[in-house]
Amino acid sequence: MPYLLLYLFIEVLVSVEIAGRLGGLLTFGEIILSAIIGFFLLTNFRYTLSKSMTAMTSGQISVQDFQKMSLFTLIGAVLLIIPGFFSDILGVLFQFSFFGTLFATKVLNLKNKKNNYREGKDDAIDVEVIDVDDSK
Repeated sequence: MPYLLLYLFIEVLVSVEIAGRLGGLLTFGEIILSAIIGFFLLTNFRYTLSKSMTAMTSGQISVQDFQKMSLFTLIGAVLLIIPGFFSDILGVLFQFSFFGTLFATKVLNLKNKKNNYREGKDDAIDVEVIDVDDSK
């Protein structure tokens, strides 16, 4: 809840400041243009998703990177549709995976957990069980 209030406060401040400098007509044009771009990104999201999926299956990116890229691309497209300058700035930044990862680690406190099994740093101890027949 505090993040939502903080977002709304920043959105109002940024929107009023930029709209005051641009004027009403340019602000309206920016809102329409960003919404069109957001809808375009949403309609083409399946192509972006399939491209990311191909990169993941070929081993170029990890599963966590695939999830982050897909999620933040989708969130960025929705933010572009929402009217307001701050949401548009965030929406454009989320289209780049670097900013999405930075947002996840710094703001949401998500850590990049590595898969120890794939890296060979498994904490399991390998044992061999030998069945001895005592009846002989």
